[in-house]
Amino acid sequence: MKLVTPLARARGLGTAKSGVSHWWQQRATAIAIVPLGLWFICSMARLDTSSHAAVVEWFRDPMTLTLFILLIVAALQHAHLGLQVVIEDYVESDFGKIIGILAVRFLAAFAGLAAIVAALLVALGD
Repeated sequence: MKLVTPLARARGLGTAKSGVSHWWQQRATAIAIVPLGLWFICSMARLDTSSHAAVVEWFRDPMTLTLFILLIVAALQHAHLGLQVVIEDYVESDFGKIIGILAVRFLAAFAGLAAIVAALLVALGD
């Protein structure tokens, strides 16, 4: 039986630097989603969504479009970070983790780009 200190046992296991960054990003996106989500809900409650022209006019406001894009980016980044943690914790194989994380990252990027392009098309369209 070896007498090993906890520090000696921990050496060689890597650093926690990326984990702290991940944790802060997740908290920052969660905090950003709260006011952006409340703004979106309040805006939708006041908006006449049965009229296509009213929705298009709402999107044409530069502040509205900017806040909507920020909401999309924050929500998808937060979802990506959360799903990455789930994959890292519950997928056994390293190959499965890599494929899962890449798939989530790709889908989040694709969904974000598609949503932003759609919002811009509505705002800039005739």
